[in-house]
Formats: sequence, structure tokens, C-alpha cells
Amino acid sequence: MRKVFQADLQQIGEELIEMSRLVASAMERAYESFANADIELAQEVIGEDAKIDFLQNQLDERAIDVLALQGPVASDLRMIVGSLRMSASLERMGDLARHVAQLARLRFPQQVVPESIAPTFKAMAELDIAIAKKVGELLDSRDLAVAREIIELNTKIDELHVSIFKAVAAPEWNHSGPMTADVTLTSRYLERFGDHGVSVARKVSYLVTGEWDPDITGF
Repeated sequence: MRKVFQADLQQIGEELIEMSRLVASAMERAYESFANADIELAQEVIGEDAKIDFLQNQLDERAIDVLALQGPVASDLRMIVGSLRMSASLERMGDLARHVAQLARLRFPQQVVPESIAPTFKAMAELDIAIAKKVGELLDSRDLAVAREIIELNTKIDELHVSIFKAVAAPEWNHSGPMTADVTLTSRYLERFGDHGVSVARKVSYLVTGEWDPDITGF
């Protein structure tokens, strides 16, 4: 029974890593569709979000079965419960990438955001993609130095997010209501994507140390 239990734990860990890989790819492709007004790619990203949802459901069912049948305690229990919460964060990251692609589809053939602030969104998306890739690295290695890197990347996203709102609030902003709404939503999606990466980092830190790290913010 113990071998089966350990195999289940390993499978849960591998599925989390696979979810992080899919999430990184989703954001990478979602932003490409967003930046290039590529409706076909946007539709692919939207459709493939179901893979992330399926993997989350599969992982959660496995974790619940382990809880019900194996009665894990101490660190094993923390790992399983933490995995359930991390899968929820990763699934939400996939949803946010899908939202970015949906905006590209909605506004096709026009660009979603004005050219003047497009570089800011490019920088935010690149940071998000880096966070998602580092989440996979962290899940595999449990190296808390990687968790710190995720925090640093997210801090940069937060700063860019604030700069977008300052641009929208500036007197010289003269874009339409729909475009203003799209800019605000896009910035929010990209900012929340990074926040969920931090949430995963926070939970991995707890699994490794058994304590909440006050230097890692999240939810």
C-alpha cells in the first residue's frame, strides 16, 4: 500500500508540473494572438484551455482518493491539500490566458490596445510567461530561491500594472470607452496571472518549511 501511496504522490506532483507547462504555453500563445490580432491562434488557446481544466479535475480526483483511502498525516497531508490549492491557482492562470485570447478574438481585426502602451503589455506578458516557467521549475526542484525569483518578477508586473492605470487616468488619454475597458481588463488579467504564480510559490514554500514565509505574499 505504501508503494501505491508514494506512486500517487509522485503522479500528483508530475501533474502539477504538466499544468504549469500548459499554462506557460497558453499565456505565450495568448499574448502572441493578442499582439498580432491572430484570431486563429486565439481560438486555439481558447479551445485548449479545456486540457488544463481536465488535468485539474484529474489531479483533484486523485488527491481526494488518496485522502479518502490512505489517510495521510503530517507532511504528506500538507502536500496533498497544498496540491489541491495549487491546481486551483494553475487552472485560474489558464483561464486568465484564455481571457487575453478572448479579447484578441473580440476585437479582431483591430488591435486590443493602443500602440502607445503596447510595449508595457508586452513586458507584462513576458514576465508572466517567465513566472509560469519558474513555477514549473519550483514544483520540480522545491528550490526556494526560485520562489524568490517569482516574487521579484511579480513585483515588476505590479509596477507595470500601476503604470497602465496612470496612463488611463492621464488628461491626455483620449481613447474610446471600449478600448479603455479593454486596456483595463488586459492589465488586470496579466497582473492576476502573476499573483496566482506567487500563490503557488507561497504554497511550495510552506510544503518545504512547514511555515508561512512572511516575505512571500499571496493568497
